[in-house]
Amino acid sequence: MGGPSSHDHDHDQHQHQQQHQHQEHSHSHDHDHDNGHGHGHEHSHEHGDHYEDDDIHEETLHFHKIIKAFSQYKSSAMYANHRRRTDFYSLPERQQKLLPSYLERMEKVDEAIEANYEIIKIICEDQQIFLDMSDRAKNAAALRIRQQDMEKVQGTIKQFVRDWSTGGKPERDAIYAPMIQELKSRFASVPVDQRGQIHVLVPGSGLGRLAFDIAHEGFSAQGNEFSYYMLLASNFVLNKSSRVNQYKIYPYIHSFSNIVRPEDVLTEAWIPDVDPTEIPRGTDFSMVAGDFLEVYGQEEENFGKWDAVVTCFFIDTAKNIVNYLETIHKILKKGGIWINAGPLLWHFENTAHEISIELSLEEVIELAKTIGFKFEVQGTRKSTYMANPHGMLKYVYECATWTAVKI
Repeated sequence: MGGPSSHDHDHDQHQHQQQHQHQEHSHSHDHDHDNGHGHGHEHSHEHGDHYEDDDIHEETLHFHKIIKAFSQYKSSAMYANHRRRTDFYSLPERQQKLLPSYLERMEKVDEAIEANYEIIKIICEDQQIFLDMSDRAKNAAALRIRQQDMEKVQGTIKQFVRDWSTGGKPERDAIYAPMIQELKSRFASVPVDQRGQIHVLVPGSGLGRLAFDIAHEGFSAQGNEFSYYMLLASNFVLNKSSRVNQYKIYPYIHSFSNIVRPEDVLTEAWIPDVDPTEIPRGTDFSMVAGDFLEVYGQEEENFGKWDAVVTCFFIDTAKNIVNYLETIHKILKKGGIWINAGPLLWHFENTAHEISIELSLEEVIELAKTIGFKFEVQGTRKSTYMANPHGMLKYVYECATWTAVKI
């Protein structure tokens, strides 16, 4: 993970949201399971006539830059591993002999990089479903990929562990499970076979596991995500996986720091740990791409539509938290439920040329009450975020949790 001032649930919010705050562009990945087995995939592009070609082109270039970052994963990771070899060979021969297994580990890391890259190639196969291709966009090869872009690719690989492997179960049990239990208890009067009538929105859904788990319980759930890194990866796991433990990844090979045993860097993870096609009949499950405020806060069809909004490690991605809370309030039905869990690591704090309204937890709660929420449950819950279970360093968040009702 990053240092105390940043964490990996950024999901590309910084750069992507800065570049595209002015655009309204949504893509939906619909998983309609009325028959229990269908797995359709639809994508709607909602550019109004007033949007200029340059706006669309800018987003398309950004998308292609992310595709390019994924495509450069192998060469970037191999280069880093080659540097380790070069550093090893720079040692005096006497010292090299003191480290007899070091080069063998480098060979195994090379093989793990190759394995990860095979997954990445599948992730990038369906890139055309997200944006219309154009000749101008195909000139994106000139886009410069920075180290932080490659770190986001590596972070996406680690995100698979949190959301879709047995290794991520402790973190999911710490945060997702109590939120789902709270949702079930709030709608306990609704028969299980009628939960599909309850519509739940999960903004900042990342790779989609929380939204999937909610749908798996029978609720109609929609995830919303802004980062194309996350969207490409969630499309892969939800639409390219047909059985449990179909794919093997190596999430921890990109850093040798804070490792206890040499083999820990080669810890593998199998994904997905559940069958993503197993959604109850009569339940709608979808993933919608786009900025939360634009997709939901500007479309009247969403006003008063949702029975529940579930926000997990999300509200601190706001530039203006007032906008987030007003939008959540606006889209909930009267009496609708807002379930939250997460820290307040304001993502745009100290970001040049960006607004950032940074409130304390007490101020966020008072603001929500003023906007029109009644807080019925409040608490805290400890959780790591994408922590290496074998690592010597883990950041633990004291997550604020609550259930509030729109009044």
